[in-house]
Amino acid sequence: MTALPPLREVIARHGLSATKALGQNFLLDRQLLSRIAAIPGDLDGQSVYEVGPGPGGLTGALLNAGARVTAVERDRRCIPALAELQALFPGRLEVLEEDALKVDEAPLVGRGAHVVANLPYNVGTALLLRWLAAEWKPWWASLTLMFQKEVAERIVADAGDEAYGRLAVAAQWRAAPRIALPVHRSAFVPPPKVASAVVHIVPKDAPDGVDAAVLERLTAAAFGQRRKMLRQSLKSVPNALDALQGLGIAAERRAETVSVAEWVAVARALSSS
Repeated sequence: MTALPPLREVIARHGLSATKALGQNFLLDRQLLSRIAAIPGDLDGQSVYEVGPGPGGLTGALLNAGARVTAVERDRRCIPALAELQALFPGRLEVLEEDALKVDEAPLVGRGAHVVANLPYNVGTALLLRWLAAEWKPWWASLTLMFQKEVAERIVADAGDEAYGRLAVAAQWRAAPRIALPVHRSAFVPPPKVASAVVHIVPKDAPDGVDAAVLERLTAAAFGQRRKMLRQSLKSVPNALDALQGLGIAAERRAETVSVAEWVAVARALSSS
């Protein structure tokens, strides 16, 4: 375990401050950061991909856990602080000054990498959806991601929950998400207006016979008009109402009452038609 300087000292030394335009909120509690780094399991010798490391708090915890880290940071102000970690952990930290939304991760980190990140709030959901839409099984072995609590609840919601929607279906139909750790707003500098939570996601085998594009088209139509019954919201999807009837799913139901398994069954019926 390498001793790391207090993060407040690192931030002060490099004159760093979180920038709202980049969705930044820095975590300074090293004990909390170590807990987050432990969520994926034993990282000794494992490849980890981190987005938005900022001053390197979580990066340091991942390196102390034995990981080889590839970090993508858009804010060049943070690069000198990350260079200090590169010196402390020679050959184990690669830093790319890039926009994470434009990075092709698989060739960069290889298959079986773990993604661990305190995601910038303004790109977190977009990155998650891209990773969930990857070739299956995906290049990542697990995702351990910080989100606003409201977004975390949408990812893990069950049918009938107020938070249940397209994001839940996208996250659950071929992966298993859970809220691994709630994080109080006071843990951040500056404190965000809302609470946060760390979500841990592992991929599962994709259900047989289901076209991901068909499932996406179904849920977009249904949840795009979630106040309407399925017989109305799915009229624009060819053969969808016939598929509902064939599966015994009442067309009078609304999208938020249909379970992930039922959406998968409808998508399978349409994928084979």
